Amino acid sequence: MSYDLLAAFVAFAVATLFTPGPNNIMLMATGLNFGFAKAQRQVFGVSLGFALMVLLIGLGLGGLFAAYPALYTALKFIGAAYLLYLAYKIATSGPVRETGEAIGRPMSFLQAAAFQWVNPKGWVMAVASVTTYAAVLGFPYNVILIAAIFAVLGTFSAWTWALFGTWLSRFVTSAKAIRAFNFVMAGLLVASLYPVVAEGW
Repeated sequence: MSYDLLAAFVAFAVATLFTPGPNNIMLMATGLNFGFAKAQRQVFGVSLGFALMVLLIGLGLGGLFAAYPALYTALKFIGAAYLLYLAYKIATSGPVRETGEAIGRPMSFLQAAAFQWVNPKGWVMAVASVTTYAAVLGFPYNVILIAAIFAVLGTFSAWTWALFGTWLSRFVTSAKAIRAFNFVMAGLLVASLYPVVAEGW
């Protein structure tokens, strides 16, 4: 990959990884409700899970969905349903500060990694990066490079959002405020489904 193309891809990766989306909303909620340390399994599940998804799509899995569009459609339905379930879990999670007991728990590494396959924003990012930046000379090494960059930058992005949520926990201290925050995060997660719905389901 040329330096110009690499620089363009890094700019694309930063812009897409650090902007709000389902992963970042959930990481922020986890940081606020459970703290930065307990968010680490989710952080690495998101970053490494997405990098693996990009790698597999780049190495040919995307061709399977091109050959059988019904599989992709089914995956979108499953993804939308799971996103709604996660929104419900966020809306009903969080520590009850008066008792000191926590309701719910953060996503595990495997849950966060598996979520990448039903994340609408993740699919857009993965397909766009492979078709725009990897489908040139140097294939499949460009795919491996792109996946590695996503893994590194994705980890920093996930840390940023988890830290932001942890920082917010200093201001969102009452049980009522935490519930309100969780409801807002759940609403934003549901709103992130708009691109999928607008696609014509």
